[in-house]
Amino acid sequence: MLDAAPLPSYAFGHRSLMWWGTLGLIAIEGTVFALVIVAYFYLRSLAPRWPLNAQPPELPWGTLNTVVLLASMVPNHMLKRAAEAGDLKRLRLGFALCLLFSVAFLVVRIFEFRGLNVWWDTDAYGSVVWLLLGLHTLHLLTDTYDTAVLAVLMRAGPLEGRRLVDASENAQYWYFVVLSWLPIYFVIYVAPHI
Repeated sequence: MLDAAPLPSYAFGHRSLMWWGTLGLIAIEGTVFALVIVAYFYLRSLAPRWPLNAQPPELPWGTLNTVVLLASMVPNHMLKRAAEAGDLKRLRLGFALCLLFSVAFLVVRIFEFRGLNVWWDTDAYGSVVWLLLGLHTLHLLTDTYDTAVLAVLMRAGPLEGRRLVDASENAQYWYFVVLSWLPIYFVIYVAPHI
């Protein structure tokens, strides 16, 4: 009989069920973003003027948020590496920094919505732009909440190995949130000027 007792009860990367679950979630959510972007360009192809009844969105807020998101990759990467190394001190610092970036982004997002120059119920352009920005905001809110919960767990304990996997996968999901923003930024802020 083989004794499995010395084997670890958790694993990182593709050996973890959490990794596969996160990958599946990213695939589903990425498909939703792609479908909304296709809808945006389909509606644009039917319109004589785009945006229909508004000025293009103001660039400063969306651009500032792009910079904040790209900068957030640094502490997020630090957090992921700390989780995989089991370095609790760096992990706690990484969570604190990631939460600061998340909150900063969400605050700027309020101004970003105001700078769209259109409401969600104004016309098709407004609806699709608000849908894209709203979906991305929902991802930010859920990941910010998840990050806050994990940050508390890293301080309150007990610290189990599977919590390190949770932290690593949370960081992996943040990569998706950041990278999915780049095509959305193009659609919302660059495409109306083309």
